[in-house]
Amino acid sequence: MPRKKAADRVGPVKTRSRSGCKECRTSRVRCDTQKPVCSRCREKGLPCSTQLVLKWESEFASRGLAFGRAGVWSKSSPAGGRTKSPDSLFLDDREWCPLPMVEYWGFVNSGVSTFERPDEVNVACDELNAVVLRGRDGVDFHSAREMHGRRAISLVGSTSGLQRLLDPMASLSMFPQLAGRSQGHLFDYYLQQVCPRTTASSNLSSPFASVLLPFCLSASPVLFKAIQALGACHWSRFDSTYSVVGLRLKSEALRGLSAQLAREGSLRCSADPEVLAIMMMLCLYEIVDDCDQRWTVHLKGAKELIRLRRQQQTALSKTNGAQDPVFGFAELFFAFQDVMGRTACGEEVLFGSDYWHEHERTIDLWMGCSPELVSILSSITELSRTRRQLASYSARSAFSHRAASLGRQLETLVQELDNPEDTILHSAAELKRLAAVLYLHCALYGASPTAPFVTIYVRNILRLVSDLLDSGSLVSMTWPLFVAAVELNPLHDEVWSDSADGTAVYGRPLVLRALAAMAESSVSNIARTRAVIVKVWQARDGDMLNRSPVDTSDCNDWEWYIAPVSSAMSLA
Repeated sequence: MPRKKAADRVGPVKTRSRSGCKECRTSRVRCDTQKPVCSRCREKGLPCSTQLVLKWESEFASRGLAFGRAGVWSKSSPAGGRTKSPDSLFLDDREWCPLPMVEYWGFVNSGVSTFERPDEVNVACDELNAVVLRGRDGVDFHSAREMHGRRAISLVGSTSGLQRLLDPMASLSMFPQLAGRSQGHLFDYYLQQVCPRTTASSNLSSPFASVLLPFCLSASPVLFKAIQALGACHWSRFDSTYSVVGLRLKSEALRGLSAQLAREGSLRCSADPEVLAIMMMLCLYEIVDDCDQRWTVHLKGAKELIRLRRQQQTALSKTNGAQDPVFGFAELFFAFQDVMGRTACGEEVLFGSDYWHEHERTIDLWMGCSPELVSILSSITELSRTRRQLASYSARSAFSHRAASLGRQLETLVQELDNPEDTILHSAAELKRLAAVLYLHCALYGASPTAPFVTIYVRNILRLVSDLLDSGSLVSMTWPLFVAAVELNPLHDEVWSDSADGTAVYGRPLVLRALAAMAESSVSNIARTRAVIVKVWQARDGDMLNRSPVDTSDCNDWEWYIAPVSSAMSLA
């Protein structure tokens, strides 16, 4: 019997279903798309499932195939020809949008843990890859440029640069006693790469070199192992093979330190500057490595030794004598680490105001600011801890008076330089002062990112950060950048517009770009800092979407968003 012509058919034309189940499509049978099971699968007892297949036009074009129904012959096409491809229509009206530059640090992703564990910060093992771009052979090609002018020898950028330290004949070592020992090149790495990364000054040598090097002439092998461990740990950022070497050297230094403490006792060790120097290197190792609670163990141990030494000096009436430079620098190191780290979490300060000279305005080379500024920061943190304990009117009045006094001190603080031409160090000190003013208003007055005052200071801090980025100076920026980053307004991320071409500058990309550059140029754990900043951004974004405001009656904005995720941070 001949088939009916199209004109003789009655009823709608049956077409293939686009939502048919997988079994019917495989058997090339029309599916009636009944839910949850189609009629054919129900009759035959087959599993009825719908499979979504994504098709990409670029893949079809690469194989010379038509994409979908575009360009295929159709009965309804004019003159029995081919339909025109949609791509061939309106070619003259097509307008290409500019493609923005997407950097490797440009995405802040949220995972399941972001919502399941909102107060937990996990720095993944590959988190540093988000801020340090590595070459295929493990060498960081972004570190090829010289650090701070000509103060550091470029080690990376080519394998031959690394070989200069590995080759014992490449240069004469300052410590010949290390020439016959294994891993002696790590001490050279510490001198040439770690020390220059510890100060923002472009003219003066870091105290990690100028103070510790003369002392190393008569030091024991334990101190050398601690220094080499720090060098290997920092080098492992760019070459992971050195992580095992650093761990072995750290273990040897720890065993030597423990043996000395057990043999001589805490009181006798408190009078030995080498013990504090070893603990300082091990503390830096833990900060560079993971920046978890382990570095605070050395901090608390050093605090106990310093306390014993000060008690002994007081008993012998030697407080007015000249202090050993290693003792002085070690006390400064641990006290500064404690104050700057506890500004974030708001915990009780171990090294109180008696470690700082309140009226000393000369900028310290390593701290990048004056001791007076650090003393003010310590007072702000201690005062913020009493904010929720103000039960009486007189207590609240005294709190307000003290907060206003600290604010006036910061506003009128003038930090001085021994060398007025060291503009980079002066900019770093001013950056910390601006961040201190912002921190005071957030910690004591409960200011939030939407406050106009906060917006102005965040903009000023990030402008100075941008200028320092352009100049290539990235040391002493961790704490100011952290304070500005966690107080960015999520509803208005545009911080300013470039006056030259009108290009908008956004806060979060600028912060991430600065962190990416600092990861190569500092002796701090930028991966940990970045993870905490991202966690705060995610919390602010989540609360903004949920429209759940902060309960300021119990805690302020800083205590709600920053303090819970900032334990054991090193921001010095």
